[in-house]
Amino acid sequence: MAAAAAALLLLLLAAAAGPGRVGAGRARRDALREELLLSPLPAGDVAATFQFRTRWDADLPRGAVSHYRLFPKALGRLVAALGVQELHLALTQGFWRTRTWGQPPLQAPAGAELWVWFQPTVTDVDKAWKELSNILSGIFCASLNFIDSTNTVTPTASFKPLGLANGTDHHLLRYAVLPREVVCTENLTPWKKLLPCGSKAGLAVLLKAERLFHSSYHSQAVHIRPICRDASCLAVSWELRQTLTVVFDTFSSGQGKKDWSLFKMFSRTLTDACPLASQSKVYVDISPKNKEKELLEVTPAPASVYEAIVQGDKRTYAVYDLLSPSLFNTSRSLNVQLKWKRPQDTELPTPVLHAQRYVSGYGLQTGEISTLIYNTHPYRAFPVMLLETVPWYLRLYVHTLTIITKGKENKPSYIHYQPAQDRRRPHLLEMLIQLPANSVTKITIQFERALLKWTEYTPDPNHGFYVSSSVLSALVPSVIAMKDVDVEQSPLFTSL
Repeated sequence: MAAAAAALLLLLLAAAAGPGRVGAGRARRDALREELLLSPLPAGDVAATFQFRTRWDADLPRGAVSHYRLFPKALGRLVAALGVQELHLALTQGFWRTRTWGQPPLQAPAGAELWVWFQPTVTDVDKAWKELSNILSGIFCASLNFIDSTNTVTPTASFKPLGLANGTDHHLLRYAVLPREVVCTENLTPWKKLLPCGSKAGLAVLLKAERLFHSSYHSQAVHIRPICRDASCLAVSWELRQTLTVVFDTFSSGQGKKDWSLFKMFSRTLTDACPLASQSKVYVDISPKNKEKELLEVTPAPASVYEAIVQGDKRTYAVYDLLSPSLFNTSRSLNVQLKWKRPQDTELPTPVLHAQRYVSGYGLQTGEISTLIYNTHPYRAFPVMLLETVPWYLRLYVHTLTIITKGKENKPSYIHYQPAQDRRRPHLLEMLIQLPANSVTKITIQFERALLKWTEYTPDPNHGFYVSSSVLSALVPSVIAMKDVDVEQSPLFTSL
């Protein structure tokens, strides 16, 4: 009886430990890191970038996982059931002004963007893609269920895997954009519910819909990918990054002043960190503009300063650690205030790479799509991969495609074109173009509008027809050499 009782006791202790927690060697390690970056922009605007990174030591595609702690169960079961290798979803309202604000911290086009890499074990990728878009539509209350073959493409050179590249077979890749998707509170609420602390504690307390959508730019995203668990990469972990970028300007806010604070931007202050977070920090960009003295005064005084290389430039950041016991000793809340010492009339340096696209022509029958790509580097040339996705009802004349740089024809070194099929698939055009130093490259192609049925018009045809954004992929040259930064030390700056 004593032996049986001892065996029963050990069994109960093992069950109480929970799945994956019986032995120390097999214990799964979940980690949550939350970060907020405040970047002052010209004309007194401020960009706020949130990132919540959840790392989960589990092998989803190979085995069924029944225990979820920090990783959202809805996304974990979705990845395991449909054989997802990587998933990237972005919902954006507004346009990022690249020439005025510089390069965006996190890229995303207007509307809804979804691109997914599937596992090589997935036999029917189109079926899995359709199921995935329908499920994501229910999770995020978005119109992703309207993604079908008429707006889905399979790129051949763009969208390389950001995680572990087990296979780069582009037949496993799907990409789609809904340019008319309107982002609102109904999309933000389920996005916040995926966070381990929700919006009850930590940086997520600042996510007040009334203030976030009263801005000139708003972009929220979800990124899932596999990463190496250690340097040997013998085991795989899963990374979930939830990002949110908001631009507050003096016109939409009605402040009339260029001085900002957390309370003016979000109508709330920070009182504590998320109890489940192993890192909770606020960064404020205090880098001097144009090699001058600091124009920005930050209060309260930061306890430390962090330097990082972001997009080829050396930046200096004031750091506020919410997990530090001394941060809330003087006051119960943290209200970071930004005040300019003198009127801010300086402008950010022109980005090395920026582009714009517009439609020219007159009438409703024919037109022309023009794309301008700028390389402002004084002496370095570099290639860019251009991806164009055009709806089927805009019938492209491929023989009218012209690429002009400095008054001369610029022949692409790689080109892939997949013609559209009426009511079945869109046009797909990919080109690898060399951009000379200090040049402007103009790409034009003519089109003709197809005659639509009256049931194929949008509910509000006065808006016209929206065309999805182009995609530029490039390795931009940098004056400062990039260094390998530990992801665990600062996941935000690693992703930037």
